[in-house]
Formats: sequence, C-alpha cells, structure tokens
Amino acid sequence: MKHRQRNKQTGQGMTEYIVILALVVVSAIGVYSLLGKTVRNQVAGVAKEIAGQSSSQELNEAKGAAQEASTKAKQNYGLSDYDDAS
Repeated sequence: MKHRQRNKQTGQGMTEYIVILALVVVSAIGVYSLLGKTVRNQVAGVAKEIAGQSSSQELNEAKGAAQEASTKAKQNYGLSDYDDAS
C-alpha cells in the first residue's frame, strides 16, 4: 500500500514541474518576441567589435529595434486584437 502512495506523490511532483516549466517557456517566448531583434543586433555588434570591425550599423539597428519594442509595449492589446499585435 505504501508503494502506491509513493508513486502518486512522484507523479504529482512531476506534473507541478511540467506546469511551472510551461509557464517559464511561454514567458520566455513572449520576451523574445518583444526583444529578439534588439538582442540579435547587439550580439552581432559585439561580435564585429571583437573581430576589430566597426559595429555602428548593428548598434544603430539595435537602437531602432529597442525603440520599436518600446512602442509595442506601450500599446494596449486585448483578446479581440491578439492577431494584430505582430
């Protein structure tokens, strides 16, 4: 009898872990969709600087993408216009 109860508790812990993991993944996708272009441009700029090249173009693109993300973040969205947010 004790063996069955132990398996039930293990399954419950795994289910809780999966739910938390799913919430983290959904949050990460949301943040990446908002800031992904900015991060990619900044990483490209750093890579060019490490290689000894000018990265002004990439950094300017990162600034533009950050401004665009800021503008999108300030807009109000609801479920009725969810598809229009892109």
